[in-house]
Amino acid sequence: MEENTTAIDIKLLNEKIEKESSIIELLQMEMGKRIVGQKKMVESLLIGMLGNGHILLEGVPGLAKTLAIKTLSDAVDGTFSRLQFTPDLLPSDLIGTQMYNMSTNSFSTKKGPIFANFVLADEINRAPAKVQSALLEAMQEKQVTLGDETFPLPKPFLVLATQNPVEQEGTYPLPEAQVDRFMLKTIISYPTIEDEQAIMRQNMTMAQDQLTPVVSIDKLLKAREVVREVYMDEKIERYILDLIFATRNPENYKMAKLKPLITFGASPRGSINLAVASKARAFIKRRGFVIPEDVRAVAHDVLRHRIGLTYEAEAENMTTDDIITQVLNTVEVP
Repeated sequence: MEENTTAIDIKLLNEKIEKESSIIELLQMEMGKRIVGQKKMVESLLIGMLGNGHILLEGVPGLAKTLAIKTLSDAVDGTFSRLQFTPDLLPSDLIGTQMYNMSTNSFSTKKGPIFANFVLADEINRAPAKVQSALLEAMQEKQVTLGDETFPLPKPFLVLATQNPVEQEGTYPLPEAQVDRFMLKTIISYPTIEDEQAIMRQNMTMAQDQLTPVVSIDKLLKAREVVREVYMDEKIERYILDLIFATRNPENYKMAKLKPLITFGASPRGSINLAVASKARAFIKRRGFVIPEDVRAVAHDVLRHRIGLTYEAEAENMTTDDIITQVLNTVEVP
């Protein structure tokens, strides 16, 4: 009898998600007018948005990282702000400040560009520690403190940070605590030759497609709630935990040779984000339940910035991606 009830629940849930996830198709179509190819980046943006997380994009300049988040904010009826991070940036340039008004003999609050639904933090690793810590509070607590007052940030609030892997001069490496706040770290690669031809043609014609908002903030927030309802079986939960624990104690999962390559494994925030991102991907695929393929598809993006490498790993040219691939190939799939 119990199995029958679960089956009916899953059927109802599937129908509900089929209905609610129609916004994904609208967003993908609208974004496709401006973004050619880069399906992985668009999917990562949607997973971050649905999972209430932030995204770190890494790629060489000119791969439409900035354009992608601007396009997403145009397709959603939300506010957008862009911050170009530089070494001389101050926390007040980001969060705002309190200004003294001589005529009224009082302070008034001037809010900074962080008060937007979509915030693009361009070249985040160029900003000094003070600015990064101000951004950290905003990302984690979804609020900003100015003087004695605390202001909540708008909902949804998504930080998309970019960093350029090529140029290291004048950059400040992000501390582990900050990197861990990003739900996903997505590596953007060059487009295919066919996609690049389409990009070239699109930019040769003067007409740029004007985007119209196809999804309201209310619909987006509703979709976020539904994502949390996506069914995750206990076997999938166990699989996620096995993947996380294998990055911490690989010797317990028949991968003793990885032990000297890892300084620290993924934190509990890794398991939470892996579960949420898997649910968001199932929602994007219009399914009411998570399958192992969802977990495997998001594992690299969720974990690549949560594993510390030893000097030995660097000497052997091992990357965190190589370690995640080995973990995925070794840990038993339910």
